[in-house]
Amino acid sequence: MNTRTVAELKRELTFLYLVTQSVHSLEINDLLNEIVKIATQVTKADSCFIYILDRKKDRLILRASKNPHPNLLNKIKMKLSQGITGWVAKEKKPVAISHGAAKDPRFKLFRSLPEDRFEAFLSVPILDKHGVVGVINVQHKNKHRHQKMEINLLTAIGKIVGGAVENAILIEETLALKEALELRKLIDRAKGILMRKGNLQEDEAYQKIQQTSMNQRKSLKEISETIILADKLKI
Repeated sequence: MNTRTVAELKRELTFLYLVTQSVHSLEINDLLNEIVKIATQVTKADSCFIYILDRKKDRLILRASKNPHPNLLNKIKMKLSQGITGWVAKEKKPVAISHGAAKDPRFKLFRSLPEDRFEAFLSVPILDKHGVVGVINVQHKNKHRHQKMEINLLTAIGKIVGGAVENAILIEETLALKEALELRKLIDRAKGILMRKGNLQEDEAYQKIQQTSMNQRKSLKEISETIILADKLKI
């Protein structure tokens, strides 16, 4: 084994150790941002996107980015049959393109993402024991020949982080369900108050809460809490 190979192996092991030490967050956004940092370090890329699979709707959703795109996160979505990203998720195989990535027939161009015009593109699946969880995309502005070690290392990272990503997604869904149940209880209490005070039917009470929410540009939760508080204070 020559010196260069030993150096590469040490670098690869260092990055893999870094991954195992960094991907323990149970908060999905923090976890994905950490993966973005590591993937960028590994590839020295100008851009990195992470798409997460919504298994209920069988589509990929942009959840994290190296470059700030706060207005696009959670809004850019694609089916498994769309783009290189969708192909990688469906086939569970990496794709590496050294130049002219946007000209690949599988490529899906989002006009709102300037990175889609970058030359080089490397995409790997995020996998857990159940299958694909998401996709990591890294891009270079100029031509870039992806070394075998670079592809293998990013692919390995996609496999290592899969379980952690899946756990974070489950926790996010559980918290969202809990919040939804708590909101439903608040709305039911507020409806009950309006029905009692205004002699309204249940659907009429709910429509009143909705209308107030739209008129005041406040959430259903805020309106329901105001109704409950006013009732307690006998306002």
